[in-house]
Amino acid sequence: MAELDQFRLHVGDPAPSWDLPGVDGRRYSLDGVSASPFLVVTFWCNHCPYVVAWEGRMIDLARRFQPRGVRFVAINSNDPQAYPGDRFEAMQARARERDYPFPYLWDETQDVARAYGALVTPHPFLFGPDRRLLFQGRIDDRHDNPSEVRHRYLADALEAALAGRPISEPEVSVLGCSIKWKPD
Repeated sequence: MAELDQFRLHVGDPAPSWDLPGVDGRRYSLDGVSASPFLVVTFWCNHCPYVVAWEGRMIDLARRFQPRGVRFVAINSNDPQAYPGDRFEAMQARARERDYPFPYLWDETQDVARAYGALVTPHPFLFGPDRRLLFQGRIDDRHDNPSEVRHRYLADALEAALAGRPISEPEVSVLGCSIKWKPD
């Protein structure tokens, strides 16, 4: 588990810019998603058991909140040499198989992960209309057992943001597989 004192971005910080290729053959940028008032950027991958456990819930969140003005993107920054299951071609297959309702982007240089201070997969960040950070943390409190979820951190943050209310837990420690950094 990565603790709050390890976060690089904090509530109120601006979203670092990015321009990345998507598995659908298009390029996506922070500026290019400005039409949506809210943005969820989640560092993601194919192989992590935490991502796999939360994958269906993240797909459901995107389907539920995108019609309400929330844009979702998933970014894979893992080293594909060390983790071939995270290669771009594997990302394309995963997005197709699971019918991702959000762009799945490739951060080949790992610059975007560094700029955000991404610690694990999944590591979601929620930004407001001004593209300042409103929330980062876990999707919920039970990756291993959806029927026992008591705290829906990301969904609660989204509901509060959409209602114009303060987010009760704007920073929650993250849980997942560490970002697989390329050797220096």
